[in-house]
Amino acid sequence: MKVEVHVWDWPLRLFHWLLVLAVTGAYLTGKAGGEWTDWHGRFGSLTLGLVVFRLLWGFVGNTHARFVNFFPTLSRLLAYVRGDWQGVGHNPAGALAVFALLTVLAVLVGTGLFANDDIAFEGPLFDLIDKDFSDKLSGWHIRSVNVLLFLVGAHVAAIAFYQRVKKADLVVPMLTGKKRLPRSLAPADARPAGVLRLTASLLIAATVVWSVWGGDPLRYLPPLAGVRSAQAGGR
Repeated sequence: MKVEVHVWDWPLRLFHWLLVLAVTGAYLTGKAGGEWTDWHGRFGSLTLGLVVFRLLWGFVGNTHARFVNFFPTLSRLLAYVRGDWQGVGHNPAGALAVFALLTVLAVLVGTGLFANDDIAFEGPLFDLIDKDFSDKLSGWHIRSVNVLLFLVGAHVAAIAFYQRVKKADLVVPMLTGKKRLPRSLAPADARPAGVLRLTASLLIAATVVWSVWGGDPLRYLPPLAGVRSAQAGGR
């Protein structure tokens, strides 16, 4: 007999789907270039905030969101390969994917902050380094996209494999937060992290994004009539 167990809290689920939106938007607008370059910066800034939030949530989030509970140690990986691993949250292979994706995304947003396209776009921290170094970081930024595409492809393939071969749905739980597990294996529902930790994580993530924008809330927003021109005239 199977029972429903609450595994993924709503902040983690919202992070997941917003990240899908942010990464997809950043990729498509980056490929389009031209007038879409500003939108590339906006999606990149959203990705930065989401990555910072997830790193924080990995320490203060609910039970299954915390890194310590699913870090892919050697013993966990060996148990998974032998078929002996039992758990509720990320399995060791999924955990490797999580850390790989977060690492690549951190490299992408980090290099993007200093990058330029030699035409119209400069990252918000471009002025802190010289042009040659910015060009190198721009190259790393582009190469990192290929790594990200590989990881995303592997992630989608793994979801399809679990769906078709192992008959385990990984998508619905990320929508509802719940998994159906045999009663013998089902633990108690994950404990929520609480409003204070969530608020603190959101504030820190927002502060990081605000800081790299240089404190200008309109930097990546569509121009408003008279606002940007007035700002430019006063500088």
